[in-house]
Amino acid sequence: MNPRRLERITLEPGKCGGRPCIRGQRIRVSDILSLLGAGASHEEILMDYPFLVEEDILAALEYASIQADHPILIAA
Repeated sequence: MNPRRLERITLEPGKCGGRPCIRGQRIRVSDILSLLGAGASHEEILMDYPFLVEEDILAALEYASIQADHPILIAA
């Protein structure tokens, strides 16, 4: 985990419904993940969103990996 990279993820109640965004911009972590999931390359994303940099994409991936890593309790 890279704490400095995660500083790129911002949460603001009045922006994008309070969902995690990149550096206060109106692009959500989920937007980047959806683009990657649809097959877009890092280069394509950076061309389509010139205000983003490679570290922003890596921050979105790292944030998602942390969010997905939680215990699931199952009733026995």
